[in-house]
Amino acid sequence: MSNTDLEIIVDDPTAPEPDSPAVCSSRTVEIIVCLLLLALAVTLGIDNYSTGISWDSTGPQPGYFPFYLSVILGGASLYGLVVTMLARAVPSDTFVTRAQLRRVLLVFVPTALFCLAMQYLGLYVASFVLIAGFMRFVGRIAWWKSLLTAFIFTAIMFATFDIAFDVIMPKGPLEAAFGR
Repeated sequence: MSNTDLEIIVDDPTAPEPDSPAVCSSRTVEIIVCLLLLALAVTLGIDNYSTGISWDSTGPQPGYFPFYLSVILGGASLYGLVVTMLARAVPSDTFVTRAQLRRVLLVFVPTALFCLAMQYLGLYVASFVLIAGFMRFVGRIAWWKSLLTAFIFTAIMFATFDIAFDVIMPKGPLEAAFGR
């Protein structure tokens, strides 16, 4: 027996349970994605058509290449939509279960809130809150380690971007209070 035949199984206590109910099927997601891409292709096609899609005396107009790329995207979207609709007789796999969706939302929602908070608190304070929150609530790491790590990372980020490279980053009231 070679070493490649050995399999080590480690139980992950945070793994989603295998009997979790399905939220949606792969077919549903494929149809939604094809429709969204088709809507994007139509929007881009209309916009680039108004910009100009032909050749003039100097060469192609600004919308020439993007228009034809949107036609290709629209055609591919229609093809995917037709293939998915014709495969109705074949049973569709589960795209995501409730437990898997819960884990995705556990990351997505705080990240979306980070983007919103960054507009009001600035990049550095919002990053501090995001890092400390993730470490504490998702990683189950002690408060003092979470806060210390978030502070050190944010301080390094501030020193690197704001002081060393003088990059303009979104600032909030805390930076204004310190005159930055």
